[in-house]
Amino acid sequence: MKVAGHVFLMPAAIFSLASMPVYAATMDRRIESTAKQSYVFRSYLQSDDIAIKSVDGVVSLKGTVSDETHKLLAQETVAGLPGVKSVNNWLEAGGRLPAKSDPLIGARVKALLMLHLEPGAITEIRALDGVVTLRGVAATQAKKEITGEYVKGVEGVKEVINELAVANIPRKTLAAVANERVDDASITAEVKILLLYYRSFSALKISVATKNGFVRLTGLASGAEEKEIITKFVNNVKGVRGVENSMIIK
Repeated sequence: MKVAGHVFLMPAAIFSLASMPVYAATMDRRIESTAKQSYVFRSYLQSDDIAIKSVDGVVSLKGTVSDETHKLLAQETVAGLPGVKSVNNWLEAGGRLPAKSDPLIGARVKALLMLHLEPGAITEIRALDGVVTLRGVAATQAKKEITGEYVKGVEGVKEVINELAVANIPRKTLAAVANERVDDASITAEVKILLLYYRSFSALKISVATKNGFVRLTGLASGAEEKEIITKFVNNVKGVRGVENSMIIK
């Protein structure tokens, strides 16, 4: 009986081992497909040349993107996908800019604003000697004010001239934004970019996790006010349905 039992178990074990490469290949294809269909890749990176290759959950990104922000967005989005073990980011970013230059300031402001404003809301971002001028429209006064707060916190910004007009955004635009689903990996990537580029938060070690649009933040905050501001800013990132800020006040 023992011999028979062993003979019976061997085919099952062999089948299990044989199926592992098939499962891994299926998971790799799913990772590649999910990355390409993510909100970040469809909305922000569609004009970039990015090749995605996954082997046993280790993902390699190759190609060229417009700037460092797109390079980071691609990496953080892929890193947050189910089944991904690590990411090799070999993307080349064009238009490298000197630190604290006006073009770099403008690029960072643009990156932050695209994560929380309606498409087409900002018509002009001009940076001159660290003074940033914003032109365009905001759906509400509150949206205008928080936009100014975002920009004030960008590294290198000395002053913000907020010339956004409070006006009605076309209903079709608002409806399209409201109805477009933003996947969890994209939300996590967006939040990480926000925290990285905002001057007061960039030095903080904040962990970000998203499930069904709800973001959980953990880490250390220097005070209650800082914790409150972080919560407010993250709540305004596209796709976020709610924020659980579990950061500990030092």
